[in-house]
Amino acid sequence: MEINNIDIESIVKQVISEVAGNDKGTKVETSTTNSVIPKTAKVAMLKSKKNIEVQEFEIPEISDDEMLIRVEGCGICGTDVHEYKNDPFSLIPVVLGHEGTGEIVKIGRNINRDTVGNPIGIGDKIVTCTIPCGECDNCLTMPDRDNLCENSGIYGLIPDDDKKFNGWFGEYLIIRNGSTYFKVNDMDLKTRMLIEPAAVAVHAVERAKTTGLLSFNSKVLIQGCGPIGLMVMAVIRTMGVENIIAVDGDTKRLDMAKRLGAKQTVNFRHYKDSEQLKLRIKEITGMGADFAFQCTGVPQAAANIWSFVKRGGGLCEVGFFVDNGNCSINPHFDICNKEITAVGSWVYKVSDYPITLDFLRRAKGINLPITDLITHEYPLNKLNEAMDTNMKQAGIKIAYVNK
Repeated sequence: MEINNIDIESIVKQVISEVAGNDKGTKVETSTTNSVIPKTAKVAMLKSKKNIEVQEFEIPEISDDEMLIRVEGCGICGTDVHEYKNDPFSLIPVVLGHEGTGEIVKIGRNINRDTVGNPIGIGDKIVTCTIPCGECDNCLTMPDRDNLCENSGIYGLIPDDDKKFNGWFGEYLIIRNGSTYFKVNDMDLKTRMLIEPAAVAVHAVERAKTTGLLSFNSKVLIQGCGPIGLMVMAVIRTMGVENIIAVDGDTKRLDMAKRLGAKQTVNFRHYKDSEQLKLRIKEITGMGADFAFQCTGVPQAAANIWSFVKRGGGLCEVGFFVDNGNCSINPHFDICNKEITAVGSWVYKVSDYPITLDFLRRAKGINLPITDLITHEYPLNKLNEAMDTNMKQAGIKIAYVNK
């Protein structure tokens, strides 16, 4: 039997894992062979509004149920920006960053598999999902909808505590007991940094599918071509939907929408008011879109989207992860008379992650330029500048890369 290098590495990891499980008196904290774990490491701490400071702390010992991850990179989310500007979640001081990925460099002896049962060990690449509490009413009565957990934790949105390394905007991250995580060795860094926003898009599409109104020949309108809207576009394109209309006010983002499969693009800035925009959408679609995804955080856009959907059509609202205000709709014309089926989408479920990984592999297989969504990369000491770039919408997906 021929054994190659990959087989040898796999066997070694399995032996280490089995030793960890059988030797109850030993805590496994083996580091990677090609890097030395320092005693201290840096994080980018949000100290006050619009003020990130790089701070250095001693790396604490991990427990039998924890892992230490050397951070390789992390995307910057709109939620990070909201927290950076206004602290709506009252988290300051906090190490932000939840779209991250990195390499396992220490692993507690009680951990040998990821959330879906894949064996894991030193050197594996990993991403994290949520930390459901398992105790709130939603966890107890709707365990299949863990995204609605009232006390769900997520790395990058955990207030500062004695662990310090709670977010992906740092050199290291401590994954604590009760977490969910996935091995993603087969993916390059840029793809791994896009897994979390892709999971948001996958969850939105899964919610949309519950309406029974998405099919191969559906005319699907996507309003908002930021990272989430573009990801939603990519997801439905991998499903075989070809008649996609993208609406945004940024030419570069609309160009990216075309590359991801949009057949028609509409720049709302070219129309003097919402009525003119509505007429243009009807000109393209006929009676209106069969289904629409609202992916902006703008109340006026959330109001407009209803008029873009045909009678009997469907709508998924996925744009509001923070309270950006109210909007007005007409219950008669927008809902009852048209009998629209609408669903809301909130972040993602743990079970969405395996689907997301398959989506990203499929997207690569049909040559969708997913990784081109990442337009800017910044080091740890430039994260204030990175936030500013994001707020100016100078790129699409801005990322921190630990070089």
